[in-house]
Amino acid sequence: MGMLNLFAKQAPDGLTSVGAGAEPLLQLDGVRRSYMQGGGELEVLHGITLSIYPGEMVAIIGPSGSGKSTLMNIIGCLDKPTAGSYKVNGTDTSELAPDDLATLRRDFFGFIFQRYHLLGHLSARENVEVPSIYAGVKKHKRAERSALLLERLGLGGRIDYKPSQLSGGQQQRVSIARALMNGGQIILADEPTGALDTKSGAEVMKILSELNREGHTIILVTHDPKIAACARRIIAIEDGSIKSDEINTKVQEPESEEHSHSMIKNVWARTFGAFYDRFKEAFIMAWRAMVANRMRTLLTMLGIIIGIMAVVSVVALARGASEQIMANISSLGTNTITIYPGERMGDVRSGRVRTLTERDLNALSGQPFVDSASASVQTSVLLRRGNKEFDATAQGVSADMFRVYGYVTSQGRLFSAQEVARNSQVCVIDHNSAQNLFGAEDPIGKTLLVNTTPLAVIGVLEEKDSPFVRPDSLNIYMPYTAAMTRLFKQNYLSSIVVRVADGFSTAVAERSIVTLLRSRHGRQDFFIQSSDTIMKSISSATLTFTLLISAIAVISLVVGGIGVMNIMLVSVTERTREIGIRMAVGARQSDIMAQFLIEAVMVCLIGGFAGVALTFVVGSIVQYFVPSVVLSFSALSVLAAVFTSSAIGIVFGFMPARSASRLNPIEALARE
Repeated sequence: MGMLNLFAKQAPDGLTSVGAGAEPLLQLDGVRRSYMQGGGELEVLHGITLSIYPGEMVAIIGPSGSGKSTLMNIIGCLDKPTAGSYKVNGTDTSELAPDDLATLRRDFFGFIFQRYHLLGHLSARENVEVPSIYAGVKKHKRAERSALLLERLGLGGRIDYKPSQLSGGQQQRVSIARALMNGGQIILADEPTGALDTKSGAEVMKILSELNREGHTIILVTHDPKIAACARRIIAIEDGSIKSDEINTKVQEPESEEHSHSMIKNVWARTFGAFYDRFKEAFIMAWRAMVANRMRTLLTMLGIIIGIMAVVSVVALARGASEQIMANISSLGTNTITIYPGERMGDVRSGRVRTLTERDLNALSGQPFVDSASASVQTSVLLRRGNKEFDATAQGVSADMFRVYGYVTSQGRLFSAQEVARNSQVCVIDHNSAQNLFGAEDPIGKTLLVNTTPLAVIGVLEEKDSPFVRPDSLNIYMPYTAAMTRLFKQNYLSSIVVRVADGFSTAVAERSIVTLLRSRHGRQDFFIQSSDTIMKSISSATLTFTLLISAIAVISLVVGGIGVMNIMLVSVTERTREIGIRMAVGARQSDIMAQFLIEAVMVCLIGGFAGVALTFVVGSIVQYFVPSVVLSFSALSVLAAVFTSSAIGIVFGFMPARSASRLNPIEALARE
């Protein structure tokens, strides 16, 4: 008993036999095939008319260049005739779309090639399973079927061997098992013994004969009369035409009439999970291709990594700078509104507007939306103590000014409302003034000359960084009543600053202030400026700057994407033969496209994640050694980076993937 005579009995669920009808299984009528060559047209097949019936074993013999391989390619739906018709089981193949032809190759044909055409990075079992992957067969059924086929072909002990670990005869057996994986109703063998020694060739022909006895239709293409002699029917082809079509009387009809004219039909159960399985297998194949070319994959990712790092870093840097500026503004007074005389900032007539008075300050202080309010007058003065003289800024303020801006003392105390009312000659100085005038000496209780006015120092403010105050400037704060009578000789205020109470909107407070002061003055001879307005302006400017720099950084992403596209095009060229093999065993254009598109997206996505991770690492190192650099990362920017890297993979991977899916199977298989 031959090694394959149990296949019909032990085929997995869904593989059944159906009786043969009177109609031919394959029918060619006036088939011609021409190619463009040297500016002209070369016809290889000249009106081939041929019918092949279920269960036949046919040998197509002829010398090299006779057109027999072209004929086999048309029979196997790898190629289309230029003229004439070709029908498979009554269906005209000229009316079928590329994916329908792929379905025919997958479900009805099994290919055995002279050069085996196995995928080198897959094991024997995985090579056998490839057609069933594209058929949507469940994983456990694939495993059972492939193991059974390899066991019957004497390769049970080499199921996990790679093609490079197998002999020529063993590789051809794997090719036969692959041809049978989805049923192999029609087996097309192109010079199946051409690359084998005599013994291995005889074993392969024995297997094919046994398969024919079990009901498979076998079509051999060979130039060797000894191989052709194994077939019941021999068709000789020469110069693109059939010279003879004879029955080989030396080969008997199969003993079992039932099997000799039976057809093996693939009715594998399809499920909604088939798409998921195909996607998963495409993902695995893409991953293996990336791992197999690790260095190239890494270099391809490098452009994406640099681009993502540039974009995320720029956004983080801009965000950090913005937050730092906002914090500094907030430190000067949260929700503060300042009222100035004049119509607008820079109004040259504002110096002549003297309508802001202490009564306005008192009126504002009594409003429910006001937490605290302070008058403000200021001028440049000369500070003297002993033989030390410094230019400084003297500010006349209310006692509430320190609450408005959140100032606290490091030494002494702040002046009170009573001291303001009494025009007390006291002052609070900043940290710089204390350092320059007193050095290590305690300044509390000491006297300063402000121009010619003596003031007693009662407090020193805590040192505080601010982007709006020069670090070397000297500032002193005194009751505005004393400043107006002793320094300025004026009875009006330069400005009023209000801190909005918690729970009140800054916009509402602004409208209320305008309404109140307009009713008091009879006209609007003032304008207001709030920290909220400043923050919005800075936020808008920062956003514009961030978008501009990000747009420049995106250029590096585009360059990285072009690199991905170039490498993927190279990958398609290098793997053209693999693409041809997959198409021959039933891969649709969408399957090939998905595999290469997934690979491009994976390269970009991994590069995106690596870029984000490296940005965090490099950012932490930079901030450790340069504390003044503030980086603020946001989840949104990270998600945007990942999304962008995926989009780049899709956009720049589409053309290579589309190019791969549109390859001609014949040309792809011919590529070495």
